[in-house]
Order: sequence, then structure tokens, then C-alpha cells
Amino acid sequence: MDGQVEVRCRCGEVRGIVTDPSPRTVNRVTCYCDDCQAFAHELGRADLLNKNGGSDIIQVAPAAVSFTKGQDRIVGLRLTPKGLYRWYAKCCNTPVGNTLGPAVPFVGLFAEILDVPKPDEVVGPPTGAIMGKYAVGEAPAGSSGIKLSLMLGAIGRVIGWRLSGKTWPHPFFAQETRVPIYPITVVSKERRDALRAFCGPHPTAQAAP
Repeated sequence: MDGQVEVRCRCGEVRGIVTDPSPRTVNRVTCYCDDCQAFAHELGRADLLNKNGGSDIIQVAPAAVSFTKGQDRIVGLRLTPKGLYRWYAKCCNTPVGNTLGPAVPFVGLFAEILDVPKPDEVVGPPTGAIMGKYAVGEAPAGSSGIKLSLMLGAIGRVIGWRLSGKTWPHPFFAQETRVPIYPITVVSKERRDALRAFCGPHPTAQAAP
């Protein structure tokens, strides 16, 4: 599917556009890493994780994403001082996307923010799963071990986006300074350790319903 698809947070205060989303132009995976799980629990949005703690991530070029409303409600956090930038809408704690710095041009959007009834019909189903060793309970089939085809596909996309100039405009970083556009909070080690209790194969804490 070519054209544009709207993205929105749960309450609709933050809205944006993804240009030209299709199986040809994105990577879509289910990530079971404990950092993605911790992020969801920090926001009180464990409802967005699947039964094994997986996050449905759609990796797109930065220039394909733009926000049209509610930019003042976008904030970010990092689970460590050098960790991924994890962006969300503070109005309703909806996770929006994950990024490294602009030197590695990608935005890992959460599938739930695509304002379409069936994301599979737009970007195709997930092509695989990663980091299954951190899944809650038993690792889903095919989610553990090295995923060479997924890695090569993701690396190829990122290199292609960089070479074709799709780093800019970046939805989260200023081109002139390469610094984040939105406020960033780094989670304390104590808080990060507390979040780990909700994550991994054998959680010792349970999210509130």
C-alpha cells in the first residue's frame, strides 16, 4: 500500500503521518527484549505487550515520519544513559517509537499507533521475532538465537535509508545540531532494577490490571 497512513496516540492528542508504508519499505518484527518490556511497564502500558511480553515494532526511515499535532506532548526516556531513545505521548502514555541517534537512521514505530484497522494489510505481518530468551514464560518458536536474515534485512534498510537521504527531516532530532527535539529523561538504576521484576521468563511482579 502506497500513500500515507495516519498515526495517533490512544487519546488522539498526538497525530502524525507515515509516508509510503508497505512491506517493501519497512521491517516489522516482534521484539521480546527486556528493555522493550520495561518501557511498556514504565508507561503503565503492559496491555500493548503480547502474552509473552513481545512488542510489535515497525521499523521505518526517519524521513517517512512526521508529526502534525501534539508535538508539545511528545517526550522521551532512556533506560540507561546510552540506551535507545524511547519516545512516547505523555498525554496518555502511548509509546510512539524507538531510535538511536541520527547516525543510525531508523524509527521503530509501535504497530498500535498506526490508525488502521488491520496493520497487516498495510505493512504485512511480522517477518520474525527476536530476543526470545527474554520472553515471559517459554520463548515463542523461532524467537531465539541469531536471526541472520532479519539482521541483514534491517542493516540493509538502514544503509539504504542513509545513502538515499532519508535520515532527514528526522521526527526526533534537529538536523543542525543532531540533538533531540523533545525532552529526555534517563531512568535511574533503582527504577530500572524495579522494572526488571516485571520482565523476562519468570517475572516476580505483576502489572496492575
